[in-house]
Amino acid sequence: MKRNTKLSSMLRAALRGPRRAIAPAVVLAAAAGVLAPTSAHAAPACEAVRSAAPPVEVAHISDWVESIAVDKRGRMFATAYFTGRVYRIDAPGSTPVPLTGNIGANGGIVVREDGRLLVGTGNDALHSLTGDALPLSKLLLVDPDSGQVSTYAPGLGGIDGVALAPDGTVYTTTVGGRSIGRVTPDGRVDPSWAQVQQPNGIAVSPDGTQVYVIQTTVAPGLYRIPADDPAHPRRWISASPSDALALPDGLTLDGRGRPLIATHAAGQIWRVEGDSLCTVESGLYLSTQITYGHGDRGFSAGRLYRSGVNGKIYEVPAGAEPDQRGGASAMR
Repeated sequence: MKRNTKLSSMLRAALRGPRRAIAPAVVLAAAAGVLAPTSAHAAPACEAVRSAAPPVEVAHISDWVESIAVDKRGRMFATAYFTGRVYRIDAPGSTPVPLTGNIGANGGIVVREDGRLLVGTGNDALHSLTGDALPLSKLLLVDPDSGQVSTYAPGLGGIDGVALAPDGTVYTTTVGGRSIGRVTPDGRVDPSWAQVQQPNGIAVSPDGTQVYVIQTTVAPGLYRIPADDPAHPRRWISASPSDALALPDGLTLDGRGRPLIATHAAGQIWRVEGDSLCTVESGLYLSTQITYGHGDRGFSAGRLYRSGVNGKIYEVPAGAEPDQRGGASAMR
């Protein structure tokens, strides 16, 4: 009961402020807070993280933080769900600075090789529920210094997750629908490149041959989609029955290419080891995204960061990779 009360109060706090259409995930998170079992979840603790230090708050934005990404200079960028802004945070402890006004930036965010940002729009109830049939959302290109905004690719379903492949191909998800979108480096847009029910977090394998997609509800799990065979998504890992209401959300990869998954209702960060899940960290309820740092300063390489509905961004020492250069891909 204590956990359910905590989830409910966090959700109420997150929804204060500007009113707009609430994404399906919010409603599902609220339901999970009431219905999820109060016993411990099935994913065991990862062996190497049992003695790690607890999470530390490193930034706070007064909004629902939907997605985060870090550039090569160690600067973090965040999308704010209610205000539709992109924020820049230059280092842990720094005050977040609005990089843009309301540009509808309520979806995923990634950093391109040239340092510019790709940001998803249309991550709300209307676009999510109609995105498969009416792909009217777009990817925006944002300058990380000036905040200048332009359209990178129109004609996609309501964009929740965004992932960038090594060759510059971009993949998107439409939570509430089934479509996985694809934008090639030469600008060709396919809003329904592949199909996975209730797709959410997304990432691309380090070699670009596999696209990983979270199914967040109904039967939560992780899919692998061959980049050269999108018609045949393959279910890789299923959550246990006790995690049926965990609501897995954001997805990133560590330096070894292993997926890490943020969960809304379970309050855990999971990692894929082999063909099973283990828990990196617990107690971080209503998490939205996780990402690794980059560079030798600011939000630096090898450090894992988490964002959430409550606007708080934490460093998660249990997921640290002191001998790695951080995540292999950036996505929601």
